[in-house]
Amino acid sequence: MKLLSLLAAPLLVSSSPLLAERQADRSIDTLFKGVGKIYFGAATEKAKLETGKTGAIVQQNFGQVTNEYLMKWDQTEPSRGQFNLGPADELVQWAITNSKSIRGHTLVWGDESVHAVPQWVLDITDKATLTEVIQTHIKTVMAGPNNAWKGKVRAWDVVNEVIGDDGNLKNTHFFQVLGEDYIGIAFRAAREADPTAKLYINDYNLESNTFGQHKGMLNYVKKWLAEGIPVDGIGSQTHIQLGGADGLETALRELAEIDGKLEVAVTELDVVGSDPPTYWKAVQACYHVPRCVGVTTWEVRDEPIADQATPNKALFKENYDPKDAYYQIADELRNLQK
Repeated sequence: MKLLSLLAAPLLVSSSPLLAERQADRSIDTLFKGVGKIYFGAATEKAKLETGKTGAIVQQNFGQVTNEYLMKWDQTEPSRGQFNLGPADELVQWAITNSKSIRGHTLVWGDESVHAVPQWVLDITDKATLTEVIQTHIKTVMAGPNNAWKGKVRAWDVVNEVIGDDGNLKNTHFFQVLGEDYIGIAFRAAREADPTAKLYINDYNLESNTFGQHKGMLNYVKKWLAEGIPVDGIGSQTHIQLGGADGLETALRELAEIDGKLEVAVTELDVVGSDPPTYWKAVQACYHVPRCVGVTTWEVRDEPIADQATPNKALFKENYDPKDAYYQIADELRNLQK
């Protein structure tokens, strides 16, 4: 790390022509595709792309985008049957225009707090009604405004954060009303809505096979596939700290080996402290697992400290300069080019 810092230090000068040239020459998306992966992406929003240099950074360095919050249920259908897809569509249309892959996030969330599930959904206690609501929500959101998203969004997080620390499905409202059946209801509705999209279950604490979520994911996905539930992929969020990627390769490999066609992805990567070796180890884990299709970071840059609980986790500084972690990923990927 010290050697990397010394090598990178002269280049970390804000807004310099040398910086811009090196950034363009070291697109981690281009380099990741060069070793056989589909994308290296970032979670963001259209409004953030219009802030400072964020849009230029994503355009030059990333090949995939995920809406952070604007595709979540309380944003897309705050009242029953009243859909608001315009804000999320702004990022989708930007991605289509700029030839970026798109990840839809998320359709059914196991979290029932802010930015998750609106109260009107939580008030439904009838099985048939809740089933219909899930199906209608998924069908409408995946289609997008005027059917503009169908066939354009590569992958969807159909269910998100539904497995607890004990490895069992969380006791969410969906589970309380429908039991485990809500998983199949959601995935089958998603397959019908867009047969071309990759359908994912996405969760945290999947970066180590010692965690309850990982053990539960192995058991549930194997069971669901045997029941014909169309799960195409597993997303490991991978919000980690120093050394947190040490078990990621093994964890991803075990998830991918549940089924011969299942793909995996790192979907929300960030590292507290932005430690370069930890960041690289996470990317390297995906590189080593053949059916890991890509890595997405959570946020493009460090947001202003007043707007975040834990600063210094992204690949770019608040002032838009790339960090040592970005350069280590780029340098290591360059050495692996086929």
